[in-house]
Parts: sequence; structure tokens; C-alpha cells
Amino acid sequence: MTRTRKILIATITLILCAAWAQEIYAQVRLQQLMINKLTNAQKLLEGIALGKFDKIEKHADELIQISKTAEWLANKKPRYEQFANEFARAAETIVTKAKAKNLDGVTLAYFDLTMSCVRCHQYVREVRDARVPSVPDGISLARK
Repeated sequence: MTRTRKILIATITLILCAAWAQEIYAQVRLQQLMINKLTNAQKLLEGIALGKFDKIEKHADELIQISKTAEWLANKKPRYEQFANEFARAAETIVTKAKAKNLDGVTLAYFDLTMSCVRCHQYVREVRDARVPSVPDGISLARK
């Protein structure tokens, strides 16, 4: 194998490894953001249960900030954007209702926020499942 060919193979390998590493980093970052969303949603629910409007407002604000990060904005599919907008509007409504000390309003907006999460996750699962090729029953993909 010539020196030029070895350099070319090494370069292509490095490029592919860098692209792969970047994709892994993006997935890990997105997973961490989802964990942060869940944590803040749980603390928000705790604030609702305890009637602590300052806690409610704080964690709703955190959810709004998380939803504005680049990782969320990167997915530009219209359906996904719809869910993201619903989520942000519900979080903003929670903040408004918390400032007004309206616990019923906060609770209803929290329900809307939760429903936007459930709908989005259902959509993502359906899209992911649609990408996986179906295998007829009784056929194994394992090599023998």
C-alpha cells in the first residue's frame, strides 16, 4: 500500500471518528437536557403540591430556559416544533399563574405541559419505530 493511500485512509478514518464522536456527544447532551427537564418538572409538581409559588415560578422558568437551548431548536420538523411551542406556552402560563398566586391555573397549565411532553415522546417513538424495518414473523436476522 502506498504512503498516499495510507494517509488517505487514516484521514478518512479520523473524519468518520470525529463525526461519530460529535453525534454521540449530541445524544448525551440531549439526554442530559431531558433529565434536567424531568427534574424541574418534578420540582415544579412539588411546588404545586406544597403551594409554594416561588418554587413553581423558579422551575417553570428553568423549563423555559431549557426549551430555548440549541439542542431543542435544532430539530426543525414542523410537528416537533408544534410540541416545543406547546411546552413553552404551558411553562409561560405556569409562570404567569404563579405570579398571580392562582394555584388552579398553575395546575391546569402543568397538565398542559405534561400532555405536551407525552404527545412529543409518543411522536418521537412513532417516528423512530417507523424507521426500523419490519421483519415478518418467524424470520430471524441473526446470522447462522
